[in-house]
Amino acid sequence: MENDTYTLKSKPIPLNASYDVIVVGGGPAGCTAAAAAAREGARTLLVEATGSLGGMGTSGLVPAWCPFSDKEKMVYRGLAAKVFNTLKAQMPHVPEDAMDWVPIEPEKLRRVYDDLVTESGAHILFLTSLADVDRDDHGNITTLLLLNKSGLQAFRAAVYIDCTGDGDVAAWAGAEYQMGDEATGELQPATHCFILGNVDDYAYVNGPKLHAENPHSPIHEVVRSGEYPGIPDTHLCNNMVAPRAVGFNAGHLWGIDNTNAFSVSGALVEGRKMAAAYRDMLAAVHPAAFGNAVVMSTGTLIGTRESRRITGDYVLTAEDYISRRSFDDEICRNSYFIDVHGTQKEQQSGAGSSQSITLYGPGESHGIPYRCLTPRGLRNVLVAGRSISCDRRVLGSVRVMPVCLAMGEAAGLAAALAAAQTGGDVHAVDVPLLRARLREEGGYLPDNQAETARERLQ
Repeated sequence: MENDTYTLKSKPIPLNASYDVIVVGGGPAGCTAAAAAAREGARTLLVEATGSLGGMGTSGLVPAWCPFSDKEKMVYRGLAAKVFNTLKAQMPHVPEDAMDWVPIEPEKLRRVYDDLVTESGAHILFLTSLADVDRDDHGNITTLLLLNKSGLQAFRAAVYIDCTGDGDVAAWAGAEYQMGDEATGELQPATHCFILGNVDDYAYVNGPKLHAENPHSPIHEVVRSGEYPGIPDTHLCNNMVAPRAVGFNAGHLWGIDNTNAFSVSGALVEGRKMAAAYRDMLAAVHPAAFGNAVVMSTGTLIGTRESRRITGDYVLTAEDYISRRSFDDEICRNSYFIDVHGTQKEQQSGAGSSQSITLYGPGESHGIPYRCLTPRGLRNVLVAGRSISCDRRVLGSVRVMPVCLAMGEAAGLAAALAAAQTGGDVHAVDVPLLRARLREEGGYLPDNQAETARERLQ
């Protein structure tokens, strides 16, 4: 029966209490969190469920970075810039000054993250899943239970950083959270990214722009005709990620809940079918480029845009975004537009998102306060990545990889400070010191919006 339970028999399991900071989730936020914590001298462990670091940019095969600039300058700096520039230098077909929608070659990015984390001195546990969380009555996580080929193990640290993308650590420890549309509970659709190989580079580069923002893209007629039932809508982001290889962030999968293992499993099966359908469709409508193409790879992670939003000491809102708000405790700036992918009806009608907000002008951005990273009711836990404390609309902006890199560095530095100075209390971190250290490491933290405006005039 669905509500049946099973009680484990009591037995001892190995305990490792040698770390100051444990980061769960090795996506962009987790990698910079681990590197920053270790850089501060904290004994740091990074736990990753898959066999590689990088999350959506590697295992998820997202084919390009969202913009790193505010259309004038790079705003995601520090470790974020280091990751971005290190990868870009290894991709000869990318201009040196490119900052926006830069392609990602996933295998090279895996190595960039490996080096970032290991050279900082942090340890990595691959192929290791979070199994459970224990906490005390004072809001402290006391132990993480992890599962891998070594069996079930207990790990203990002074501070824990939740970079799972779904807020698993915080939610399992009892943190408050929101999820989905406030009225309907509906989640943004997911996408299963893939790479087509054996593409004719010249025909691809010089052929029609496939992205749906081009009104002459063949994808519009494909969807109108109904001749390709495996193609759900006009969403067709694509980038040349390597010679003869084009990565696709294409199509939508609705009703996918990334906190439900059966839901994700079904999405992976359906996503692989969709990748094959896109290959066949592109071979038919653009044979010069894709006539001999093959599905080279599909993501081992589903491209999830939305799941839990952990409630923190401050909830970032779309109004903060619209007002370009600055905060005394901000730990990074963000300039990506609010990008909420719509319902199935909206996407298939061509309406896209019903919650889009006008893009920022050149030089404009908003702050993300440290308080969005500190879960209410938990003492020794930080959250970084798409599950920070925010409303649903602004999640459409802060969920992307560049800002996750910046948030992760701040969380890692704060965790190290909490472990060393506050007995693990992340709410008591010296925020001016945190901000000063971020600046010393290259972070973009103008004192206020007036300073940002002055920079635009210089």
